[in-house]
Amino acid sequence: MAISWFNQFYKYIADTELSPWLEVLPAQLAHWEKAQLHGDFAKWRKLISKLPATKVTHLELKNAVEMGTSDDIDDYTQRQITGLLQQFKPWRKGPFNVHGIHIDTEWRSDWKWQRVLPHLAPLAGKTVLDVGCGSGYHLWRMRGEQAKTVIGIDPSQLFLMQFQAIKHFNPDPNVHLLPIGVEDLIPLKAFDTVFSMGVLYHRRSPIDFLTQLKSQLRAGGQLVLETLVVEGDENTVLMAGDRYAQMRNVWFLPSTAALTVWLSRLGFKNIKVVDVAATTTDEQRRTDWMDSLSLADFLDPKDPTKTIEGYPAPIRAILTAEL
Repeated sequence: MAISWFNQFYKYIADTELSPWLEVLPAQLAHWEKAQLHGDFAKWRKLISKLPATKVTHLELKNAVEMGTSDDIDDYTQRQITGLLQQFKPWRKGPFNVHGIHIDTEWRSDWKWQRVLPHLAPLAGKTVLDVGCGSGYHLWRMRGEQAKTVIGIDPSQLFLMQFQAIKHFNPDPNVHLLPIGVEDLIPLKAFDTVFSMGVLYHRRSPIDFLTQLKSQLRAGGQLVLETLVVEGDENTVLMAGDRYAQMRNVWFLPSTAALTVWLSRLGFKNIKVVDVAATTTDEQRRTDWMDSLSLADFLDPKDPTKTIEGYPAPIRAILTAEL
């Protein structure tokens, strides 16, 4: 089944500026699919095949991600869809609303989008890439801004399955998620906007990562970068120890000034810090759709300005830059 998802994408890009991707991508994705023999992949594919066909009378992507209303289906079908979607827990990025079923995700990703949106170059008619897109919530919001082609990449099999479960109710041929990492990308230099939100601090080599993002942009394109930061001057970079807020794979947390220097050294222009905000336990929290530990469990109970390891509590910044 997954191969058919990818075949649709191959046909979609065959006559576009993204066609050079076809030299490597089919082999990469075939290799990825063969590697998914462990875990829940087969079970999740079956669950997606059980999602009922429904008539979607309402589609909202501009102000939220809503597909259908409760009036489109009967109570039995709504319970059926709810039960199937709950088997894809944990749902981390959202929220989504499917036929009146509110998928209340761990993150209020809509809040992040509202911080990002005022600073975007117009997306209408554009080709955009979201690196580390998770389950694809922001892909739908980008499409809601009339982007022509929306592509997300993220190697997680669960995120792909969550995306496909949502796309079942809106099979938009212009929105795609590919289960690959940024290191698998060839330099396409074809995207008008490249987003990377919540990824930089997970990379062992942040300069290499930023270089990879740059190699996807066309001349004059916009980079939208959101990441954890710390307060400080252009020389301030925190390298976390074994864990940061209980996350093992956190490496470098620069100040916004240091990050600006990094981007400038790589040749980006018109670099702007457009938003800085502390992450709150209202924005990232435990829900019925993500019922394991969340931010409140990762902060010092006596001093919420610090993580339980003693580092500064999460602060996120959004930067934009042009090529």
